[in-house]
Amino acid sequence: MKIQQNANLAAYNTFGIAAKAELMFEIESEEDLLSVPAPRAERDLLLGGGSNILLLGDIEGNVLLNRIRGIALIDEDTDSVLIEVGAGENWHCLVSHALGQGWHGLENLALIPGLTGAAPIQNIGAYGVELAEVLESVTAWDWSSAQWVVFNNHQCELRYRDSIFKREPRDRYFITSFNLRLQREFAPRLDYAGLSERLGKKPASAQNVFDTVVALRQEKLPDPVVLGNAGSFFKNPLLDRSKAGDLLKTYPNLPHWPAANERIKFSAAALIDAAGLKGLTLGPAEVSRQHALVLVNRGGASGQEIWALAQQVQDRIYENFGVHLEPEPRIFPAPPSAKLTA
Repeated sequence: MKIQQNANLAAYNTFGIAAKAELMFEIESEEDLLSVPAPRAERDLLLGGGSNILLLGDIEGNVLLNRIRGIALIDEDTDSVLIEVGAGENWHCLVSHALGQGWHGLENLALIPGLTGAAPIQNIGAYGVELAEVLESVTAWDWSSAQWVVFNNHQCELRYRDSIFKREPRDRYFITSFNLRLQREFAPRLDYAGLSERLGKKPASAQNVFDTVVALRQEKLPDPVVLGNAGSFFKNPLLDRSKAGDLLKTYPNLPHWPAANERIKFSAAALIDAAGLKGLTLGPAEVSRQHALVLVNRGGASGQEIWALAQQVQDRIYENFGVHLEPEPRIFPAPPSAKLTA
């Protein structure tokens, strides 16, 4: 296990925020995990690829980097395979590996940044597919009870960009691995209009779907290696039918679609675009001109500047549409002014 003192976290978060931590532990095995101090709420941070976090400043305590690797076939039958994935694997590399092995179900989730351990926390999803559809179980260390725990799919309480692992107490569980049930026969998922349109007359093979998703993401989203960002900064808001109906009376062209529990999901990007906020800046922080849902660090932005810009966007969207936008990345430390009502 590697330990760094006064660690600079700029290379460990995709916003490129130059925050520091007193100590940083690079955990590469379950044995490493058991030898580090338990995290203290609001002081210490569990970190994977840093692609879904905004650091507001230096961290008072420790950072625990999840670098537990491994992809193993643990069961199979004529129709499917069950694989175990270490939480420190790169997500896109996992998708590519599965495709190469003829294991299907992840193609629509290609090129999502970050490490695999964040996948069940966020219930990651893209182009009409969510992790919940293939996740069988999650193994984690429970800091509270000092024991290993295994959650089945139902116990993970997976919802839109949410799970039991995101709720209070945050960071109670350190995910070390999870199991996925993938299919031998490819069944294309082309529900997402942009995907089916882009495929056009190409055969809907696993490779073509994978390649198309990669191309779409590269075109739509700025590369965090070039321009610091955490991907989509706001969740698509979910409104009850009454509120959705009122909104559509005034703005009938807003993109929307049915969601669970008789709610209507609206495009946060479309709301931001309609409010004329693309290109809005606050110092070196900017609402991306490439995609309205992405906030970018044009160079040297602090976490406080990016968060202040995010709050400006929230305020304008609420003023214009009466809709609260909820941040998708974790804001650390959690600011008291965070608007978390969807």
